[in-house]
Amino acid sequence: MGTLNLRVPKLRQGSYFPSFLEARKTSEQALVAVIQEAWIGGVSTRRVDELVQAMGLSGISKSTVSKLCKDIDDRVGEFLNRPLTGDWPYVWLDATYLKVRQGGWIVPAAAIIAVAANTEGRREIIGLGIGPSEVETFWTEFLRSLRARGLGGVKLVISDAHTGLKAAIARVFEATWQRCRVHWMRNALAHVSRGQHTVVAAFIRQAFHQPDRVHAGETWRKVAEQLRPRWPKLADLMETSEHDVLAYMTFPRQHRTKLHSTNPIERLNKAVKRRSDVVGIFPNEASIMRLIGAVLFEANDDWQTSSRYMMVEAFAQIDKDEIDPILSITTKAA
Repeated sequence: MGTLNLRVPKLRQGSYFPSFLEARKTSEQALVAVIQEAWIGGVSTRRVDELVQAMGLSGISKSTVSKLCKDIDDRVGEFLNRPLTGDWPYVWLDATYLKVRQGGWIVPAAAIIAVAANTEGRREIIGLGIGPSEVETFWTEFLRSLRARGLGGVKLVISDAHTGLKAAIARVFEATWQRCRVHWMRNALAHVSRGQHTVVAAFIRQAFHQPDRVHAGETWRKVAEQLRPRWPKLADLMETSEHDVLAYMTFPRQHRTKLHSTNPIERLNKAVKRRSDVVGIFPNEASIMRLIGAVLFEANDDWQTSSRYMMVEAFAQIDKDEIDPILSITTKAA
């Protein structure tokens, strides 16, 4: 029928909204459903009851909650299990921890978020996993589920240095691993007194400003040796993590600012935390998947209407049969 122009009647008191339109976004509906599910399930607190009243809900039936939950679960499930087509050269992985009730206890649950960029320069949220911890078996199962849905052409995976995650990436993908530069810098500065953080960080960043991987490596090793007399542990860390922290330097220059850290997921984690803080303690893992999945669903929609995340022309440089000079040096030395 095309576009319909609806006239909303003006009332002297109150307001009017057509019953056949949804007054709330998906994530807001999910938030209501989670709070009400906890309330009906008998695990609510005085704070949850106050939240319900603050949202203008004096009460709600179990059948209404079930209907609302089913509608959200269907949409979120369809989004998180959709087929992935084409090549996805870059993948970002990270986890944030939430609280959930299990068997009468309150335990932490890891919410794993996967973001990827395709060769069309678009980034998408491609997966969400809920598990007890970031152990290798959990990560491996999650990554294999992404491959089963069609995730292919992966060249670089960016994440923090979780031991289980690193092992899972090596097991599932034939790709380079990039250690998040931001997280690495925090770990590195832990070996330095607080008053020297600014100076030492600026000293290390000299390597990041180099034009290519060869010059970056030379600067990195030079800085490490200069820091060794005063901070030997920091120098040792730089020596062992050089290839992990500088891996992104072998990829197109136009993409490097997006590849050296997990910042694309950090913003999502903040949005997740804002919603989850309202709930506090989730009644079960299904409620986590419902609310967090709805938040990611909306964020992904926003991304699709925005401009391209990466320059498309630069992806052609990844497919060139160029030998990493650092790997060549290592081979010759061996």
